Amino acid sequence: MLKLRSSCVRSAAALLSPAAAAQPCARLSTGSQQQHSTFYEFRTYCIRPDQNAAFLKLTNEKIHLRTAHSELIGYWSVEYGGLNQVFHIWKYDSYAKRAAVRAALAQDPTWLSDYISKAMPMLTSQYNQVTYLVPWSHLKKPPQEGGVYELITLQMRPGGPAVWGEAFHAAVSARDAPGYGKLVGAFHNEFGPLNRVHSLWWFESADQRAELRHKSHTDPRVVAAVRNSVDHLDHQENKLMFPCSFSPLK
Repeated sequence: MLKLRSSCVRSAAALLSPAAAAQPCARLSTGSQQQHSTFYEFRTYCIRPDQNAAFLKLTNEKIHLRTAHSELIGYWSVEYGGLNQVFHIWKYDSYAKRAAVRAALAQDPTWLSDYISKAMPMLTSQYNQVTYLVPWSHLKKPPQEGGVYELITLQMRPGGPAVWGEAFHAAVSARDAPGYGKLVGAFHNEFGPLNRVHSLWWFESADQRAELRHKSHTDPRVVAAVRNSVDHLDHQENKLMFPCSFSPLK
């Protein structure tokens, strides 16, 4: 009996050994898994202050050369939260498709001569991020044209959606459901800073946005959801943007 007990003890010890404990657990996850291959590239360009008007004019005239290769979701001029900036979103079905588009653009003489050669000297920097729509969000069009857009970017603490996903969802839903803005889409980063999420909102005007923002601060549901989300937040920023005349989202 003693030998049997000793054997059982040794077996139990083996199960609890560091090597055994280090084995990965299939149940571990950082959150909801991406279900679709479609992704959205966020691009931010900073323009030389003396070239802002010229850059927007050139882009308006030549953007058709670019949209002939892939789908443009929206193109905005940043009014608050970043001077002399434009922000645009491009849709791709796969990384192979994006690579093919970039290769084709590099071989497009009209694009290179009529746009790139003129636009690049007007810029001071370019920045991009690859994002996916979060599983509970769908890209929506605003109810009408002629409004303004707010891009809210949240840098969440490390841990992934399994840690902060529900809190982010609740904070966005608490603002969207009562109509404190029209949610266009909610995104999470795949490339760029990780644990970063974005929500894109539409308003009739900057003044309407200010009015609804003030009103939401008196709504107990919104206040509670935001406070819960803040527990997972590292920092945040936002931009108020006007859609360009050639932007599909207006």
